[in-house]
Amino acid sequence: MLKYVNTGIVFQEIPDEVTLAINISGCPCRCPGCHSRYLWEDIGKPLDAAAIDHCISTAAGDITCVAFMGGDADPAAVNSLARYVHQAHPRLHVAWYSGRIRIPAIVCKTDFNYIKTGPYIKHLGPLNKPTTNQQLFRVEADGQLTDITYRFWKKDNL
Repeated sequence: MLKYVNTGIVFQEIPDEVTLAINISGCPCRCPGCHSRYLWEDIGKPLDAAAIDHCISTAAGDITCVAFMGGDADPAAVNSLARYVHQAHPRLHVAWYSGRIRIPAIVCKTDFNYIKTGPYIKHLGPLNKPTTNQQLFRVEADGQLTDITYRFWKKDNL
């Protein structure tokens, strides 16, 4: 079962979206230099449909997207929750920040609007550095992935 530690309304994780980020614990990736090492532990509250509904209602209609930050220990559960958000809250987009290099075959990409892949590698930098190994994809209706990582790069970073 997935557990979450906290949430926050964020503006930088998904371009053009006001995003409810749900921080999921139990991360198996354990990237050196991780800024959220506390999420490596198996801590927090169960993340299920009721918890998602509560988090969304607390956001008071201010969000356009829900992002699952982590969940690599159980991609099928993340996928199931993404499908739930689309069914129960159809006006919201859904994103997943995964530390994996590839999207697991068990995941139905079209249950998401955005998927970020790649572990954090300190010397390559985060998404806002053109040297990053991480990628943010917009998922098209047919399941094709469009790389939109460049949207994080400011002209002075190029």
